[in-house]
Amino acid sequence: MKALLSGAGSRAVLAFLWLFQWLPLAWQAACGRALGAALWRLAASRRRVALRNLELCLPERPPSERERIARELFQWFSRSVLERGLLWYAPVARLRHLIHVEGDVGFADRHPGPVMWLVPHFVGLDVAGAAVQLYVRRPGVSIYQAQTNPVIDAAVRRGRLRHGNAQIFARSETAKPLMRAVRQGAGFFNLPDMDFGERDAAFVPFFGVPAATLLAPSRMARALGMKVQPVVAEMLPGGQGWRVRFLPPWDDFPTGDALADTARMNRWIEGQVRQRPEQYFWVHKRFKTRPAGEPGVY
Repeated sequence: MKALLSGAGSRAVLAFLWLFQWLPLAWQAACGRALGAALWRLAASRRRVALRNLELCLPERPPSERERIARELFQWFSRSVLERGLLWYAPVARLRHLIHVEGDVGFADRHPGPVMWLVPHFVGLDVAGAAVQLYVRRPGVSIYQAQTNPVIDAAVRRGRLRHGNAQIFARSETAKPLMRAVRQGAGFFNLPDMDFGERDAAFVPFFGVPAATLLAPSRMARALGMKVQPVVAEMLPGGQGWRVRFLPPWDDFPTGDALADTARMNRWIEGQVRQRPEQYFWVHKRFKTRPAGEPGVY
């Protein structure tokens, strides 16, 4: 894989995505499902992670049901990778036709103060980023995981910034530029539900399992007086495109208790995941960091 994604291999992958995006979306979806079925057999380590996460989070469901969810996740995830070509290269008119926005998409433009979009890790979250840029006039700012491959990293940055009203900062960078951008009026596109270790985090239940969860959404919202609006992306079957829901802003967030706020946030994410568990990012080791004295779960 490293050989494939180095040098000429990386450019070949990007050329393929550029060509692939011209196909009808229904054809792309079929290819994504086929690729996902192959990855289910080949990506044994990620298969085990997904099944373990589902065992921990949805123990009430029988093993056969959890395996079905994981198999479907691999197909939706593979679709999201192949459809990245659409998001990065397709004409804006086509994207507007395929991205179906619902809810109060104009809230951030009406609200006079800072805004945080809270976006859980569903496989279509890149579509949510595109929707914010295409349908919201307020500029956006976010954090991303820089890729070790410079060709792929440059493509990710170009693709996510192609509409011209956003900035992204690598997770390894200091938070000062991001905070400055928010103070200058940018909305913060925040992805709160991954394990980044114990720093600035607390162990908060996620589906009843202690999970290292950043306290930053609550602390940042309180420090800057931000209104928090949840945004959820959903991939639709076949050639129907994607749905991005701009949900009502939270009236009672943040409070003076960052730990309680974070627990409330995790409960809300749980509710969203239960509605479409097949599209949640179960391949991430959400419970990699454990409280002192507890054994690893993977």
